[in-house]
Amino acid sequence: MHSTNSDNIDALEAGGRAAVESARRIVVKVGSSSLTTPEGRIDATRLRSLADVLAERRTAGQEVILVSSGAVAAGMTPLGMNRRPHDLASQQAAASVGQGLLLAAYTAELARYGLNAAQVLLTVEDMMRRVQHRNAQRTLRRLLDIGAVPVVNENDTVATHEIRFGDNDRLAALVAHLMRADALVLLSDVDALYDGDPSHPGTSVVNLVRDPADLAGIDIGSTGKRGVGTGGMVTKVDAARIASQAGVHTVLTSAANAGSALAGERVGTFFAPADGRRPSARQLWLAP
Repeated sequence: MHSTNSDNIDALEAGGRAAVESARRIVVKVGSSSLTTPEGRIDATRLRSLADVLAERRTAGQEVILVSSGAVAAGMTPLGMNRRPHDLASQQAAASVGQGLLLAAYTAELARYGLNAAQVLLTVEDMMRRVQHRNAQRTLRRLLDIGAVPVVNENDTVATHEIRFGDNDRLAALVAHLMRADALVLLSDVDALYDGDPSHPGTSVVNLVRDPADLAGIDIGSTGKRGVGTGGMVTKVDAARIASQAGVHTVLTSAANAGSALAGERVGTFFAPADGRRPSARQLWLAP
C-alpha cells in the first residue's frame, strides 16, 4: 500500500511539472534579491540570464508575463542610499527612480531577441475593483496578443502595503488568476521550501505540496537572506497557496533554476493545483 501511495504522489508531481513545461501561459515572479547586487545596483548578469530564459519560452510559443520586484533596490544607489530606507517617502522615491532603470534593463535584454518589454504597474486594489480588474485583464491580453512581454510591478510610488509587506508575491498569484495562467513560477534567492532552516543540518527539501496539510509543522520563517527585498519565504508560500487554490500549477525555486523549472525539471517545490471552481480574486486575497 505504501508503495502504491508513493507511486501516486510521484505521478502527481511528475504530471504537474510536465504541465508547467507545456503551459500555454506562464507568470514568472522574481524578487529583488535575485536581481540586484548587495549594494543595491541592478546585477546585469542575473537580469540577462532571466531575460534569456523568458525569451526562450516566448520564442517557443508560450505566453510569458513577468512580475518583477527590484524598483526600490535599483533606485537606492543612484540616490546615494547605502541601505533600504525605513521611511515610506524615501522608499517611494527610490521606487520612482529605480522603476525606470529596471524597465530599461529589461527592454535592452529582451530586444536582443526582438521582443518588446511592456511596463504594467498595478496595485492590489486594481485586482479587487471590477472596472480596474477588467481593464488590467484587457491590457495584458492585448500585450500578449501582439507578442510583448508584460513586466508587471506593484505601483510602489503609491502602494504602501506592498512596500511594507512584499506583496509582489501575492500580486503575481493574483495576476496568474486574473490571466487564467496555466503556471506560476516564483523565483527568489532560496532554491526550494525546506522542512526547517536550510542552514541547519538534517533539513530537507519539500518537493511536493498537495494541500495545506502538507505544510503543517514546517517552519517557513519570515524574512529573506538579504535586506533588499521586503518579503520572505512566508509570502512566497502564501502566494503559492493562492495560485494553487486558483487551479494554477506553481513552482517555488531560485532564480538560478528558472530555466529548469520552466522546462519541467524536478527543482524547487511544486504546489499542486486544487480541483474545482476557481474562487474570485477577492476570495483569494482574503484567504487565510
